[in-house]
Amino acid sequence: MIKEVDEVFESIPAISNEDKVEELLGKELSSFKQKIIVLDDDPTGVQTVHDVSVYTDWSEEAIRQGFSESNKMFFILTNSRSFTVKETKQVHQEIATRICKLSQETDKKFVIISRSDSTLRGHYPLETETMANVLKDKLGLQIDGEVIMPFFKEGGRFTIDNVHYVQVGDKLVPAGETEFAKDKTFGYQQSDLTQWVEEKTNGKYLAENVVTISLEDLRKLNIDKIVGQLLEVEDFNKVVVNAVDYFDVKVFVIALMRAFAKGKYFIFRSAAALTKVMGGVTDRPLLTKKELVDENDINGGLIIVGSHVKKTTAQLDKLKTLENLAFIEFNVASTLNSNELAKEKERVYKLVNTKVAAGQTVVVYTSRKVIDVQGDKEKSLLLSVGVSDALTSIVKQLQVKPRFILAKGGITSSDVGVKGLGVKRALVAGQVRPGIPVWYTNEEAKFARLPYIIFPGNVGTVDDLHDIVEMLTL
Repeated sequence: MIKEVDEVFESIPAISNEDKVEELLGKELSSFKQKIIVLDDDPTGVQTVHDVSVYTDWSEEAIRQGFSESNKMFFILTNSRSFTVKETKQVHQEIATRICKLSQETDKKFVIISRSDSTLRGHYPLETETMANVLKDKLGLQIDGEVIMPFFKEGGRFTIDNVHYVQVGDKLVPAGETEFAKDKTFGYQQSDLTQWVEEKTNGKYLAENVVTISLEDLRKLNIDKIVGQLLEVEDFNKVVVNAVDYFDVKVFVIALMRAFAKGKYFIFRSAAALTKVMGGVTDRPLLTKKELVDENDINGGLIIVGSHVKKTTAQLDKLKTLENLAFIEFNVASTLNSNELAKEKERVYKLVNTKVAAGQTVVVYTSRKVIDVQGDKEKSLLLSVGVSDALTSIVKQLQVKPRFILAKGGITSSDVGVKGLGVKRALVAGQVRPGIPVWYTNEEAKFARLPYIIFPGNVGTVDDLHDIVEMLTL
C-alpha cells in the first residue's frame, strides 16, 4: 500500500544516543581486520564512498592489488546486470576462486558484499549462492547467513516492517508496485523482503524462516538482542535488515561485527549504504565545478543517456530546457539491422566529435520508445547491451578529449567507462549529487585524469541532471 512519507516517518521511534553509536561503531570497525571486497553489478555502487579504488576487471593481478592496498575496502566492477545467467555464474565462480587463492597466498581474511540495485533488480540469488559454494569448496568456509539490506537513503529506498519502499515525491511506494518490479529481465512481485526472498529462491528459503532485524530494536540500541539473532543464523539463511537512516545501518554493523568476532560468517546482498558504513568511509561535501573541470579547458563535455526508465526520461526532458547544448538522438531501432546501425553510429560520432572540438557540450540520448521483445528476458537484455555497445563505440572513436563525460544508466555507464574509456582502475572522487558518483580516470585510460560522472538511471530528482550539467557548462 502506498503511504505518506511524513506519516510513516513520524511513527518510527526517534534516533537517540548518536554519539554513543559512533563511539561503539569506531571501536568495532577498528578491530575488524578482514578485507572488504565489494562486487558491483554496475558502476553506480560507489554512490556513497570516496577515495576508494574500483577495479574494472577481476584478474589475479587486480585482486592482488586490491588486497595489498592500505584501504580496508575495494570494489570490483563486474557489470553483471548486463550478463546472461550463464555468464553471471561463470564470472562469479572465477572471482570467488581467485579471491580464495589470493586470500591464502596473502594470509588475509575477507568478506564479500554483493552490491546491487536498491530497487531489487539483478541476478539474485545466483550471484551470492555461486560465491558461497566456491568459498565452501575452496576454503571450507561455512557461510552461516546472507544479510539483505537494500536501504539507500540517497535514492529514497527505505525498508520498514520488512517492506521495501521507493520514495516518489511525498509518497512511499512498495517496490513491487513500481516500474522497477516490471523489469523485463529482473522483474518480481513481492515488496515484503521476506516474501521476496521466498519468491526469488523459488521457495528454497521460506518467508517465515527469514530472520528480520526490526527498526524498533535498532532505534532502542538492543544490540545484544540483534547479536543473539545473528548468532542463531545458520545454513545460509537470510537476514533482512530494516532501515530508514544511516543510524540504523551503524547500529546493525556494531552487532554484526560482534557476531563476526564470535565466529559467525556472512555474505551480503546490499545497496550502497552498507558498504559506506562497513568500510568506515567518512562523509564529505558534494564535489564542486572547481574540483571537476579545468576552467582553461575549451572543449565541450559529453553526456550519454542510455537508461529509458521514466525518471531518466523526465530528467532528460528537463535537461532539454538548457539552450547551450547540442542534442543528438540515437535511433535504437537501428541496432536491429547491422547496415543501419553502422550508418547511425557514423552519423552520431561525426556530430559528437565536431561539436565537442568546437567547445559545445553534446547530449547523445537513445530514442525513448522501448522495443517490444515479447517477454523474452534474455533478448531484452541483449538488446540493451547492443544499444550500450553502440553508444560506447562513439566514445571509443572520439578524437577530442571532452571536458567531462557523464553517462546515465547502469549498463551504459559501465560500458562507457570500461570499454569506451578503457579504465582498468579508477579512484572514486566522491559524489556530485547525493547518490551520483564521480570517477577520476587513471593514466592508462583513453583520456587520463578525466572526470567521469556515473548517473544511475533510477536515482536523482527531476532537476538533478539539468543542474549538474548547468553547473559544469556555465
